[in-house]
Amino acid sequence: MKKSLKRSLFGVSALAMTVAAGCGQDEAESGDADQQDSGDTQETEQEEAVDQDPGELVVYSARNETFVDALLNKYEEDTGVEVQALHGANPLQIEEEAGNVQADVFISNDLGALGYLERQDLLEGYDFDGIDSIPEDFRSDDNEYFAVSARARGFIYNKDMISEDEMPTSSEDLFDPKWADVPNGYAVTRGGNGGMTGHVSALRHEWGDEKTSEWVESIQENAAAITQGHSDIRRLVGQGEHAFGLVNNYYFHQQLLEEEDNVGFLYLDQGEDQMGTVANAAGAGLVSGAPNEENAIGFMEWLLEPENQVEFVGESLELLINSEYGVEYPEEVEPHIVDFDDLKVQDMPITELGNYFEDTQDLIEQSGLDLDLR
Repeated sequence: MKKSLKRSLFGVSALAMTVAAGCGQDEAESGDADQQDSGDTQETEQEEAVDQDPGELVVYSARNETFVDALLNKYEEDTGVEVQALHGANPLQIEEEAGNVQADVFISNDLGALGYLERQDLLEGYDFDGIDSIPEDFRSDDNEYFAVSARARGFIYNKDMISEDEMPTSSEDLFDPKWADVPNGYAVTRGGNGGMTGHVSALRHEWGDEKTSEWVESIQENAAAITQGHSDIRRLVGQGEHAFGLVNNYYFHQQLLEEEDNVGFLYLDQGEDQMGTVANAAGAGLVSGAPNEENAIGFMEWLLEPENQVEFVGESLELLINSEYGVEYPEEVEPHIVDFDDLKVQDMPITELGNYFEDTQDLIEQSGLDLDLR
């Protein structure tokens, strides 16, 4: 029972004793007592309303605004907590605001960014209810962050322009300048895109910095287009502006819902002697010193509920890590869904990406690929 409610009951009891002692007083005094009792009740109700105010939650997100808004709208409806969202956030903003923390939760489409923040002690660990539903490979040791959905890298291609047999099959293939000569060339994203940063980090782990830097130089020189994001690539390839592009798999899924849907997809490095596709994941982290810590913890635990893990995937059409929770994909997409466990994936824990994040962005810039479009 809330403290304000206890005070109210004490006031009502005292009032009753006073009325009993002065039962011989006139009706006017009785009426005054009724009015006082009514006033006390209204005051109690106001106090309870204040006590029950669910407060707010500040979310910084580097994930597509459309996908995140649907998730946060559901959270507001389920809990009554008012969400303030900053979209297009950069993990370095969390670092810059460490002395004056603004965010409660950081949502990222790159586990490397979350891992970087954890290494800088900018995320807080907590024993969340439901955390055991997330495999250990997809969460940090002390649960400062966890992933909900996974994606893998590959080539989306226009079937009218190039056949599957004519396509490159690995990251290493892009060293060859011949791919610049395919019809209308190929497309990649800017270096600061989360998917590209994670990809280069994975190559650094696999090849070392020197070879990886040469790879970045090659794609910068040979790509016909360098775009802001993967959505641009899928549309350009679907429209026949380029023969193929390097993207995360769920952008292929999204393109299947467009009018220009004559596209295919090749997961990278699936051959016997190849390293396996580069994988990454999207998830959330609890910001250290969160101004609304109770709601931040509540949000993280809410997100771990099965139906909300499904909501996290939403229209992105990513792969849900816990596929048994039953994401429903459109009929055009369903036949093309490949379970994450059925892919040959690079032999590197995804949580290792955080160890490379900061230096990777430096390497990308030094190799000539701009982090942002100029």
